[in-house]
Amino acid sequence: MGRAFLGLGSNLGDKETYLREAVATFTDLYAVSGLYETDPVGGVEQDSYLNIVIELLTERNSRELLEHGQALERKANRERKIRWGPRTLDVDVLWVENDEINDPDLTVPHPRMKERAFVMVPLGELAPEFLRDWEDPNDGEVRRIKDW
Repeated sequence: MGRAFLGLGSNLGDKETYLREAVATFTDLYAVSGLYETDPVGGVEQDSYLNIVIELLTERNSRELLEHGQALERKANRERKIRWGPRTLDVDVLWVENDEINDPDLTVPHPRMKERAFVMVPLGELAPEFLRDWEDPNDGEVRRIKDW
């Protein structure tokens, strides 16, 4: 079993419900960060996001976690019309212990996670070691709104 971290976000519809339904599908779930409201970064003007990071103790590799995340996005009727646009559910594979990958559709560790406070702040709750060399990019406000 190895550790893995996934970032989940939503800014359309019943955001918290989309996140809760997604989290409930992970039988290998170990921990969930607090729930954060975050400003959108890049892309078109849009509503704020709800973001969490989950920690898994899993036998699955990065590719299997990506496939599970994409299935959850499809179930939430995510539409991919605008890059960095609004979405019902976004699931990103951030880091998987002993599994590095650099394919056109998947790079792990996530290449931009340290550029995103909305990832690093909740990740730091679960794994403070990731914050050792992190500098906040000041890319928007990240507000912890409640425990999961």
